[in-house]
Amino acid sequence: MTTISEKVSEKTTRPVSKRVSQTVFDGSRLRVVLLVDVFDGAQQQFLEAYEQLCSQVAKVPGHVSDQLCQSIENPSQWLITSEWESAPPFLAWVNSEEHVDMVRPLHSCVRDTRSLRFHVVRETGGPSAEAERILQDGPRVGDGVIRHALTFTVRPGNEEKVAALLSDYASPEPKVDDSTRLCRTSLFMHGNRVVRAIEVRGDLMAALRYVAQQPEVRAVEEAINPYLEQDRDLNDQESARIFFTRAALPAVHHVVAEELVDGDRHALYYPARPGCGMRLAELLAQHDEAAAEDSASPVLHSTVFQRDDVVVRLVEQRAGTPVDADPAHALTALLDGDVVRMHLLTDRRSPDA
Repeated sequence: MTTISEKVSEKTTRPVSKRVSQTVFDGSRLRVVLLVDVFDGAQQQFLEAYEQLCSQVAKVPGHVSDQLCQSIENPSQWLITSEWESAPPFLAWVNSEEHVDMVRPLHSCVRDTRSLRFHVVRETGGPSAEAERILQDGPRVGDGVIRHALTFTVRPGNEEKVAALLSDYASPEPKVDDSTRLCRTSLFMHGNRVVRAIEVRGDLMAALRYVAQQPEVRAVEEAINPYLEQDRDLNDQESARIFFTRAALPAVHHVVAEELVDGDRHALYYPARPGCGMRLAELLAQHDEAAAEDSASPVLHSTVFQRDDVVVRLVEQRAGTPVDADPAHALTALLDGDVVRMHLLTDRRSPDA
């Protein structure tokens, strides 16, 4: 009998840094799981929309395969799984305007969705297992915190008004439910670009929905609506969905030094040349991983966020140490302007985060 460990031994494994709890750059294949709740009676409409979608997805670089399943217990529950050569091509596609347009036909027949993304760590059997794979030699270990960010731009000339609104609002209660809690929210601004970094324990989507429903947050969101470059109507589900889809700024790498202490939080904005955002984020990830290994480095922990050509590095440094905004030589060819330190509007933490 062939065991899992024997199967794995036939594959090439790579070491996993204990300091890196999250990354999309390790070369592993990616498995994406999408849980879908379809409106009653809309199953045929959903199936037809999926068949049109999957023929388009099959042409996306990096896509390997996908599968559609329907629950044997509840015909309104569906499961879509897809496999990708690695995380970067999937993220490039899912964060694109092409994807926004491609999935639009699904919205009219879907009540709710939940997307889960996994690196392939171990596998046995099946034709895909016979292909050459590079697997992690061990699991990643994190701190139980999910990191995410949102970014949007305001109409030039309204920066001070928006900054004032975003700096002065009551924080919602940190407890979302018995298993989810808000840990920290940091708001930064540079020029007309706003970045909101969020840290959550538990279910990120539950936390985002909870925050969006809080009266104090809703009032601020409504107040800044007239100043946004991208129009939105938060009372219209489709308008809100498209806005927050485009605003998503996923965390693509998180590294922490061995010493877990509080420091000063900074956000650096790296304007990437068209098509260079993912490579720029990868080089920043490598830089911070090396810094975490250096006991003399002021970096305590760092998260790199990236979407298209927007790259933001959120770094926690030892208190009082200067922030180095000078890009390494390898980055200069990928930049479309100077690296800038964003202005901190507010940094709020849960008392027991």
